[in-house]
Amino acid sequence: MPPKVADRTPGVRPHLALVAVQLFFGTWSIVGKIVLRYLPSTGLVAIRVAGGTFAFLVIQRTAKRFWLDRRSDYARLALYSLLGVAFNQLLFVKGLSLSTAVNANLLGTMIPVFTLLAGVVLGYERFSPRVALGVGVAACGAVYLVNPFRADFSGSTTLGNLLLLSNSFCYGLYLAISQEAIRRYGALTVITWVFLLGCVVTLPVGGYHLAHVPLAQLPLKVWLALLYTILVPTVGSYYLNAWALGRVAPSVVAVYIYLQPLIGFALAPLVLGEKLDAHVWVAAALIFAGVGVVITRRRSPVFDEVSERPDALSR
Repeated sequence: MPPKVADRTPGVRPHLALVAVQLFFGTWSIVGKIVLRYLPSTGLVAIRVAGGTFAFLVIQRTAKRFWLDRRSDYARLALYSLLGVAFNQLLFVKGLSLSTAVNANLLGTMIPVFTLLAGVVLGYERFSPRVALGVGVAACGAVYLVNPFRADFSGSTTLGNLLLLSNSFCYGLYLAISQEAIRRYGALTVITWVFLLGCVVTLPVGGYHLAHVPLAQLPLKVWLALLYTILVPTVGSYYLNAWALGRVAPSVVAVYIYLQPLIGFALAPLVLGEKLDAHVWVAAALIFAGVGVVITRRRSPVFDEVSERPDALSR
């Protein structure tokens, strides 16, 4: 059943966590490019999910709760795993290989839209013109930032674009429907199961391609990049995102995704020596304005009570 709504103020910490998530994800594209020079995309996904699963299982040992109360919850978390981990990552990397980076950024702007629509249709969130306006303004900023006139929607990229759009739909749906389980079991328990079940799909696919890679000959910088990928844009990002999702509306979590391309452009001068121009500042103003409209609304559709779990940072 959809969660009940309440007038509960979550405080600033979920928003700080969501900013950290976008910072972590923003560095992922740069580090990922280093790794993809040596590993196939599906192999990288398999290592990322398997490494994240191992890390979450180690952390989970400090918690008192691991097993779920109902058998139906295992099926539910298996669905979340497919949407938020397996399909999300496999569709993205495959779609990116068949399309362009500009197309990926443009189609990624659909994630908050899909999240808001799914939440409203399924009854997890009330429709609010203010939230819709904020999502729209932030989306305009993100689209303006990546410049849609550079996009390639020719026949050669059609399949890749469809995969990228499917990725956005899967992740948006995951954000919209996973909140209830996170509220009941806590972020750590849910995200551990989501990754553990995600290995069922990603390991066979990625392992097949990794079998043809001489892993022992990989340079040290690749192993360090893999370690960073597992600990920061995987474990750190997925956990903080789930933790925040248990405390604010899915549309709020999703709208922060629009900060990712902005962070990428901000890192470009540091990493690549590029310069920021007025184009970036206009896009930044639109994105921050849209995010601000969404997060400053008076009421957030959250559950009546916060589940007190060992991993809850609110203690």
